[in-house]
Parts: sequence; C-alpha cells; structure tokens
Amino acid sequence: MKRTAWKALRGLLMTLGAAALLAALLFVAANLWVLGRTHSRIEHTLPLCGGERVGIVFGTSHWTRSGVRNPYFDARMSASARLLRLGRVDHLLLSGDNRTRFYNEPVTMWRDLRSRQVADADLTLDYAGFSTFDTLARAREVFGVEQALLITQAWHLPRALFIADALGLEVTGCAVPSPSRRVSGEWRLQAREWVARVATLGDLYVWGREPYFLGPLEPLEIAPRSWEAWLFTADGEAPAEDDGITGEGG
Repeated sequence: MKRTAWKALRGLLMTLGAAALLAALLFVAANLWVLGRTHSRIEHTLPLCGGERVGIVFGTSHWTRSGVRNPYFDARMSASARLLRLGRVDHLLLSGDNRTRFYNEPVTMWRDLRSRQVADADLTLDYAGFSTFDTLARAREVFGVEQALLITQAWHLPRALFIADALGLEVTGCAVPSPSRRVSGEWRLQAREWVARVATLGDLYVWGREPYFLGPLEPLEIAPRSWEAWLFTADGEAPAEDDGITGEGG
C-alpha cells in the first residue's frame, strides 16, 4: 500500500514539475518573442529619436510610495520637453489615469511640461489612458493617430511597441535616459514588466481585450512649428488665428 502511494505521489510530483518547467519555458519564450519583435525600433539616444509628428507620453505617478518625486516621471517629462525643442516631434499626447478626482496623471504631466516652457498648443491630454493598451487604442480610435513616437522607459517600450503593432499603429520607441540616482525597487518594476508582457499576449490573442472607454473621435490639432508658420506667411497666407487647442479624451 505504501509503495503504491509513493508511486502515485512521485508521479504527481513529476507531472507538476514538468508542467512548471513547461510554464517557465513558455514564459521566457513569450518575453523573448516580444523583445525580438521590437528591439530594432527602440532608440536610446534622445537626439536621434523621432522624426514623427506625434509623441505619445505614457502616464505614471508623480510620487513614489515613499513620498519622494518619481524619477521615472521626471525622466519622461524632461525627455518629452527636449524632443519638442529638438523638433523630433511636433505634438505630445499626454495619456494617463484619471480614475478619481484625487489622482490625475494627464494634468500633472501638463503642469510639469508647462513649467518646462512647453506651450499649451503642443499638448493634448487623454484622461482615459488607464493602461498601456488603453492609451494606444485611444490614440488611434479617439485621437486619429496613425504614426507616433512612444516615449517611456526602455523596459516599458517592448510591450508598448508590441501592443501598438497589434492595433495597427506605425510606431518607434524613444527610451528616456535612466535616472541619475539609483532607484530602489527598480528590479520589481522590470520583473513585473516580464509578467505584463505575457499577460499582453493573452489580452491580444486570447481574451480579445477592449479599451475601458473610447468616446467620440477628437482628431489632434497640431500647431505648426515656427518655420512652418513662416512658410505659410511667405506664400501669402496668413497663419491661422488659433494655432491649436488642447483636446481632451475621457
């Protein structure tokens, strides 16, 4: 009897071990597939990024759980402002979570970029970017974006690019510079990103995920750059009185 029970237990353990090994292999393979499909379109040198009319900036909290400024937020805002100044993008779509009136990522991004001397006409706020998937789906379906530069950390870009591809967007990625100081818990963020990539495959190919909220079409109104305005004037056309407005999604 004991020998029979031991054989059954050993068989069960071997089955569980094989299943765990298979799951681990599939987990790694899924991540390598996402990374392999996207790594060639990620630029790590800021002045070489872009050449797109629209840059999509992904929201994140302004503060960390320990109560200090989030260096990833600062890095995204600094890079986004610089890309505008360099002429690598003409307009920024700021997309983030505004699920409650006490937490508003798009407005926080807007305020920070205003403090960096970015004009309102160069910014559009998307208040329903509750996730990377929602941000990209709304960029296409609500704001009419077909081509864009994705602006975020290097470890986030593969998943963002992969989702954009699945949604029919033509995108490249700009990896913002790493924070000057070491960030505690960064390994947890990167580990969570590995899990999120696998979950993304399920969202796209198994469960058929849909955005939490879309709403009516609100095409971006992109203000002409100063050289474009000069060209219009030189051709005998007066520049438009309204150079562009900040659209709102959500």
